[in-house]
Formats: sequence, structure tokens, C-alpha cells
Amino acid sequence: MAKVTLEQWRMFQSVVEHGGFSQAAQAVHKSQSSINHAVHKLQESLGVALLEVRGRKAELTDAGRILLARAGGLLNEAEALESVAASLATGEEASLTLAVDVIFDYECLFNAIERFADEFPHTRLEVRETVLSGAEELLVQQQADFILSARVPQGFVGEPVARVRFVPVAHPQHPLHQLGRPVARKDLKACRQVVLRDSAIRHRQDSGWLGSDQRITVTNVQTSVELIERGLGFAWLPETRIRESLSADRLLPLPTEEPWERDVTVYLVYADADRCGPAARSLIESLRAGLGPVE
Repeated sequence: MAKVTLEQWRMFQSVVEHGGFSQAAQAVHKSQSSINHAVHKLQESLGVALLEVRGRKAELTDAGRILLARAGGLLNEAEALESVAASLATGEEASLTLAVDVIFDYECLFNAIERFADEFPHTRLEVRETVLSGAEELLVQQQADFILSARVPQGFVGEPVARVRFVPVAHPQHPLHQLGRPVARKDLKACRQVVLRDSAIRHRQDSGWLGSDQRITVTNVQTSVELIERGLGFAWLPETRIRESLSADRLLPLPTEEPWERDVTVYLVYADADRCGPAARSLIESLRAGLGPVE
């Protein structure tokens, strides 16, 4: 059981910060006698002198200097705890988990998280990056509060929030760009394809064209981009994640016989929309604002 109270530590800190008992009393809007009593009880309970009064000024003892440093951290933690409690009292969530398919526009995601962090500093946010059916698996297993995914689990309703275009690309010096004609399926079949592995554990699924005899399978979009920039294959990649590579000519779209670009709709799916609190709603509105309407 603690012998002293946080209020006593606060009064002690105020006396030191403001240079005396009367100054502290004015600063914290308390009587000087109550300040004197709090500091006296603090020293009595601890059995050690914290202050020495010299003239009109209170000065720290060596013990007081050591304990004041510790008390500062204690008081800061107490204020943070009270702030968190106040947030929870208003219905703010203690934590949120968002599962995001890696095809999503990360610039939009980062902007939304930045705003969320400023507005709800006490809500812990876990962002879980997923591939293909990984997000829906987390939702079904109740490991995510909401997801951004191209797949909507059975029994849930998805709100379309974005459309992502996948483009077949390769390094400018890749043999597919040296053919001097549109690329055919047989040309792709003879070259190495870089594909993303489904992050789901139980029911993994394949997606897209997988006809190449040679293949490198990765679990991260950025890894796929870097491999292709090194000339190690071709892939269908989301435009949202390769804008910089395309503008810098590190990657070039393949001139194909068929229109092989494909659009994928990304859906927002809630585990339980009625249970969304202010933090979740704020994050979702920030995401919507950054994406604009879905055509």
C-alpha cells in the first residue's frame, strides 16, 4: 500500500517548479497552508527531507533531487492514464485491427492513419497486410474489426471503395520488350512470372494468369516489384503500388495482343458495423475521403 498520494507528489513538484510555497499556491490555486501540509506529510511518510527552505526559497536536497526525477515520470504516467480513461468513457475504442490487401493504395492508407493517429492517440491500431483471401480469413476468424479486400466473405456485405487496375509489366530490357511486336500468351509461357502467395492459412486461392512454366513466388508486393526491376521476370501488378516505378521507367507495361489489364474492386467489410466506435468511423471516413468515388 502506497504511503503517499499523487497529489502530494504534485504539490512537491509545484513547489520546486515555482520556487517556493507561496508561488506554488498561486500557480495551482490552492492555499499556502495546504501546500505546506502536503509536502510535510510527504516527507514525514517517506522519512527523508526533500526540501530545505532558505529565506523565501525552497531548495532541493540531494534525496529530493533524485525522488523528483522519479516523481516526474510517475505524474506523467498518471496524467496519461487519466486521459485514456476519459477517452474510453466517451466510447472510444481501446484498439482496432484493420486487415488490408496489399493491392490497396498505400498513400491513401498512410494519410488516413496519420490523421487517425492525431485524432485518436490512445487507440492502438494494428494494420495486417494480406494477400488474396487473407483478409477475409481474418474477418471470418474474428481477428479483424474491418477489412479492405477484393474478396467479400460469404454472409458479409461489402461496400465498394476503390478500383485497382492490374498491369502486366517487366523491366524495359526484359526480352518481352524486345520482341518488336505485341506479346502473346505463348511468349509469357516461356518467361518467368513473379506471383504473390495467398496469405490465408486454411483456404489459399490462386488468382490471375498463372500459365508460365517458370515462377518465383513471394509474399510481398514490394519484393515482387524489386525482382521485376532487376529483370527477373514479369508480373501483373497494381498501379497503386508501381506509380513511381512506371514514371521513372524502371518498369514498362507489356504491349500485349489482348487487353490484359484487369480492374479489381476493393471492398470495405465490417465484422460488425453497429459496433464501430468513433475511432473506427474516423479512420474509415479518412480512407473514403482519400479515395474519392468509385466509378
